[in-house]
Amino acid sequence: MRRFTSTKGLLGICLVTLILLIAILAPLLIAPEAATKMNMTARLHPPSLEFLFGTDQLGRDLFARVMLGTGTSLGIAVTAVLMSVIIGLPLGMISGYFGGWIDNILMRLVDTLLSFPALLLALTISAVLGPNTQNTIIAIGVAFTPFLARIIRGEALRVAQMPYVEAARAAGTTDTRMLIRHVLPNIVPPVIVQATISLAFAILAEAGLSFLGLGTQPPAASWGLMIQASRDYLDVAPWTALVPGGAVALTVLGLNMFGDVLRDVLDPRAR
Repeated sequence: MRRFTSTKGLLGICLVTLILLIAILAPLLIAPEAATKMNMTARLHPPSLEFLFGTDQLGRDLFARVMLGTGTSLGIAVTAVLMSVIIGLPLGMISGYFGGWIDNILMRLVDTLLSFPALLLALTISAVLGPNTQNTIIAIGVAFTPFLARIIRGEALRVAQMPYVEAARAAGTTDTRMLIRHVLPNIVPPVIVQATISLAFAILAEAGLSFLGLGTQPPAASWGLMIQASRDYLDVAPWTALVPGGAVALTVLGLNMFGDVLRDVLDPRAR
């Protein structure tokens, strides 16, 4: 537990906690219309006491948009990663535990998906399904599934060769019971770590899809949408890009540091 109390670990925990609190409390404290209300007399207003983060090209309050956009971006990322775990967990467990032709078939399917860069695969799926929040979740979830499936398969393969698993198999334990009682509990820690790290990449993927017009659609508040809308005003109003860009950077940084700490704590070899 020594590593968990390091400066890096504490900073990661603080950032992740702050992001979660904003995502939960912002919809309760800030009216939804505050993020979409236009005020052309205050367009491109710099940060001030009235507008803490300034305003965008339509006079919308960037503070309200960034705060409410936290829930949007984080919600999409969490749901997409959860979807990839739900799909990748049984694929990886079955492939690693049974091996043989089952492993060959499942892993060739996974390798086919891995041959495409994750963001390119997500872009293709979003373009085919159409740009909206639900399809963005599906696109990111499918794109991240092969990475998780590969990691889970490796862990399941390792656990399946353990002496206690061999003993349980010799005692006549069924494969289903073996997977649930012996394999699954022992691969949960690396799955949690990888899912946490995948959240950071999912945040970037959501911002990238929204930036390209294939993710969250206007007038919803999304970090990627705000960055996309600011590209024509960087010279006169740089805060319109720096604020949402900073939110993405801090979120990714916090999740990466938190994932590293979880890996150190949950890794049996580190203990």
